Amino acid sequence: MGVIPVLILWPALIALLIPLLRNSKARGIAVYVGAGGVMILALTLLISWLRGGGQMVKLYQQTEGIDHLMLAGELVLMVLIVYLSIRHRKYPVILLSVGQTGLLIWSETTQPVEAPYHMAVDCLAMLMCIIAAFVGGLICIYAVGYMKGYHKHHTEYQDRSGFFFSMLFLFLAAMFGLVLSENLVWMYFFWEITSVVSFLLIGYTRTEEAVNNSFRALWMNLLGGLGFAIGIAVAAGTLGTVQLGEVVAAGAVIPVVMLAFAGLTKSAQLPFSSWLLGAMVAPTPSSALLHSATMVKAGVYLLIRLSPALCNTMTGMTVAFIGGFTFIAASMMAIAQNDGKKVLAFSTISNLGLIVACAGIGAEETIWAAILLMIFHSVSKSMLFQAVGSIENSLGSRDIESMHGLLLRLPRLTYIMGIGIAGMYLAPFGMLISKWVALKAFVDADNYLLVIFLAYGSATTMLYWTKWLSKLVSLHHTKEPAHDATLPDQYLSMYIHAAATLLLCLLFPLVSTYVVDPMIVELFGSAHEVLSMSVLTTMAIMLVSVIFVPSLMFLLTRATHRDYVPIYMGGINEGDNTYFTNSFGEPEHLYLSNWYLRFEFGMRRLMRPAVIVAAGVLIVMLCLIVGGAV
Repeated sequence: MGVIPVLILWPALIALLIPLLRNSKARGIAVYVGAGGVMILALTLLISWLRGGGQMVKLYQQTEGIDHLMLAGELVLMVLIVYLSIRHRKYPVILLSVGQTGLLIWSETTQPVEAPYHMAVDCLAMLMCIIAAFVGGLICIYAVGYMKGYHKHHTEYQDRSGFFFSMLFLFLAAMFGLVLSENLVWMYFFWEITSVVSFLLIGYTRTEEAVNNSFRALWMNLLGGLGFAIGIAVAAGTLGTVQLGEVVAAGAVIPVVMLAFAGLTKSAQLPFSSWLLGAMVAPTPSSALLHSATMVKAGVYLLIRLSPALCNTMTGMTVAFIGGFTFIAASMMAIAQNDGKKVLAFSTISNLGLIVACAGIGAEETIWAAILLMIFHSVSKSMLFQAVGSIENSLGSRDIESMHGLLLRLPRLTYIMGIGIAGMYLAPFGMLISKWVALKAFVDADNYLLVIFLAYGSATTMLYWTKWLSKLVSLHHTKEPAHDATLPDQYLSMYIHAAATLLLCLLFPLVSTYVVDPMIVELFGSAHEVLSMSVLTTMAIMLVSVIFVPSLMFLLTRATHRDYVPIYMGGINEGDNTYFTNSFGEPEHLYLSNWYLRFEFGMRRLMRPAVIVAAGVLIVMLCLIVGGAV
C-alpha cells in the first residue's frame, strides 16, 4: 500500500509544475502525463488491494510529523481565505474560516486523541478512487482541447489555463486524500482543500458574477466545514475518538448530525443548492469535475459512510426529507431551463438529492441504490458536461434551442449526448433500476412522503430529458453552419465515457454482485439479493437497451434526405426555413421551441419557496436533535 502517498502527491506535484510551464504544448503534455499517471497509480492501488484479499486495510499509525504539516496547511488555507475576503470585502466569510480553524486547533491541543490509524482502504474508498482517477483524469485530458476553444470564443477573459489545469489536479489530490482518510481530522483537511479549490475555479474569469458566485460557494461550504469541525470537537471530547468508523458505530447524535450537515452542504442540497448553480460560470471542465468526480461526490460519500448511524433516527429522517425534497424541487426547476449547463446542474442537484435520501433511510436496499446511482451519475454526467462544452465551442451557444436538429449537423456529439441522456433516465438503464430499488425501499420503510417525491420527481425528470433528446434528433434542415470544433483529445475522453456507460449498463448484474454487494457487507455486516432476475437475463435486456438509442440515431440519419429543401411557411420563404414575408409584406420569424413552463416551474417562482421550506425544516430539526441530545 506504499502507492497511496504517491497517488495523493503525484497530482499535487503536477499541480505545482503546470503553472511553471509557459508553453501551451508543454502544459498539454504535462496534463496528459499527469492524468495518465493518476490512472496508472489508481489501478496499481486496486491490484495491490485485491491481491491482499480485498479486505479493509488500516494504514499509518505514527504520523506526528504529517499531523503538524496538516495543521500548518489549515492555517495557510485560513490565511488565504482571510486575504481574499478582505480584498473583495466579503467579511462574513472571515468569521466562518477563522471560527472553524480556531475550533479545530483548540480541539487538537486541549483534548488530543490517539488515533490507532489514519487511513483505510476498503471497497467504497477504492470505488471512489477509481471514479476520481478515471473520470477526473479524462476530464483533465478533455480540458486541454476545450480551453483552446474556450479562449478563442472568450477573448475578453485573461488566459489563465495553467492555473486552471493546476487546480484540476489539486482537486484530484484532495479527493484521494479525503476518501482514503479514516481519521476525521485528516478528512477535514482535504475537505477544506476541495472547498477552497472550487472557490478558485468558480472565480476563474474574475468577472463580478464569477467572484460573487465563488464567494457564495465558499461561505456555504465553510458553513458545512464549521459543522464538520464541531462534529470533530464533540467526538473528541465525548467519545475520545476521531475515527469515522468508531463515531458511526457509537451512533453519537451530535457528531453524526454535524457531519451529516456538512455532507448536505457539500452535496449542494437545498437550501444550499445555489452554490452549485453559480458554479456554471466557470469553464465546463471544472463543472464536469465538480459534478461528477470530486466536490459533490465527497458530500454523498460522507453521508453513505454515516448511513448505518442514520437508520431509524431523527437525523436520518431529516437527511432523507432534505434529499427527497431537493430531488423533486430541482427536477421541477430543470424543466424551465433552456441553458444546457443549467439543466445539467439542476439534474445533478436532483440526482444527488435521491442519493442523499437513500443514505438518510440507511437500509441495505437504499444504500445499494445510492452507490449504483453514484456510479452511473459520475460517468454519465461527466460525459454530458463535456458534450455540452464541445457543442458550445462549436455553435457558440449552449442553448438547447440552438441544438435543434443537431443529429444532422454534429452527429458524433449528438450520439454521445444521446447515450448520456439515455443512461440517465431510460429503462432499464442503471439509473432507472436504482430508482426502482429506492422506491421499493421507501415503501418498505413506510416513508410515503419520499415515495411521492420519487414518483413525481421521476416524472419531471423524464419530461426535461425527453424534451432535450427530442430536440437533438429532430430532422430539421437549416442553412445555419455548424463546424465541429472538437479536438481529438476531447473526443478521446468522451468516447471512453460513452463506452464506460454502455459497459456499466451491459455488466450491471456483475457490478451489483462484485462491486456493490461487498460494500453493503462492509457497511452493514450482511447483504441480501436486491434484484431477483438472473444475471444472463438482465444482461440480455441491458444489451438490447444500450444499443437502442445510438442505433435509432444512426437509422434516422441514414433514412433522411441530405438535400436542403425550402418549405412553405405561410408567405415568401427567405431561403433559410426560418424567416418569411407574410401577406402584409412584413418579416416574420418561424421557430420551433420546447415548452418550458417558466411561469409554473421557473427559478424565480420556485427557488425561494424551496429554500425557505428546506431551511425551515433543517433549522427546526437541528434544534430538536441537538436539544434532545444535550
